[in-house]
Amino acid sequence: MKYYEALENGKIRCLLCRHHCILKDGQVGICGVNMNKNGELVNLVYGHPSSINVDPIEKKPLFHFLPGSGVLSFGTVGCNFKCPFCQNWQIAHTNKVNDSVYVSPQEMVKLALEYNCKSIAYTYNEPSIFYPYARDVGVLAKEKGLKNVFVTNGFESVYEIEDMKDWVDACNVDLKSFKPEYYKKVLKGNLEDVLDTIKRLHDVGIWQEITTLIVPQDNDSEEELTKIAEFIASVSTDIPWHISRFHPDYKVQDKPATPMETMIKAYEIGKKAGLKYVYLGNVALPVVTYCPKCNEELIVRTIYRVEKNILQIDNQGVARCPTCGEVIPGVWK
Repeated sequence: MKYYEALENGKIRCLLCRHHCILKDGQVGICGVNMNKNGELVNLVYGHPSSINVDPIEKKPLFHFLPGSGVLSFGTVGCNFKCPFCQNWQIAHTNKVNDSVYVSPQEMVKLALEYNCKSIAYTYNEPSIFYPYARDVGVLAKEKGLKNVFVTNGFESVYEIEDMKDWVDACNVDLKSFKPEYYKKVLKGNLEDVLDTIKRLHDVGIWQEITTLIVPQDNDSEEELTKIAEFIASVSTDIPWHISRFHPDYKVQDKPATPMETMIKAYEIGKKAGLKYVYLGNVALPVVTYCPKCNEELIVRTIYRVEKNILQIDNQGVARCPTCGEVIPGVWK
């Protein structure tokens, strides 16, 4: 993939996300980490992760993707959104790169293998803005039999999505609201672009799960939650919807945690819209994958740990309910 295009007078257009920033020489984009240097795009965070951890894949959250496995997770600094409730704001809302830390793509893949991870997640901040680094890691990871996961706000450029289909296996996409003005004024993004990304990821065959953080008074109305659920169902009723409970953080300290009755209401809205797999996140309750046909408990999770998994998975990686034979979509091996 080409990460930028040259314009006149030494300017370039960045192709990494939907902002398509036009940059003069020495200028960085909205993300704060991609710069025009002498007419070329330089990714200032390349090789400089801000955080590396081994997580359960359920923490991403991905529930229909290698359940119970470990994932090497890393991110850099910077973001192309400005969410005031960001839970990783210490790294996402700064562009100060720690040049003293360097981890090559080869070293990152080696770490994943050493810790017996089945996949690598590009997460903590927005991976589309460190795509050149992520891609180099991911292509090597694929060669070593590892899978790749994007945890993203869904603002990838069309060019990026077309390239991702060759090496990214799964995405969790944040669908933060269904109000265009909220995306524009509060998040500094664009709703239509995010919806387009969700459709495109589905069309190119990347496994996808969607998360909505429910922020009281921002996106918790029955009308808005219904629009979100119905949109997801219009793409595919097989897409899992993670409803995540808000807690006060960063610039939003004046709102309470999402009431449980709101969470339950959202769950019911998702099911009414036809979604087969709706999950509550950030709640102290077991999270269960039920068979949509016979209601058998297939996978039971408690705080990111799989307590039970009775899926029957064949040699082609197709998973079925052992009771009724219903195929359960996902990436299982």
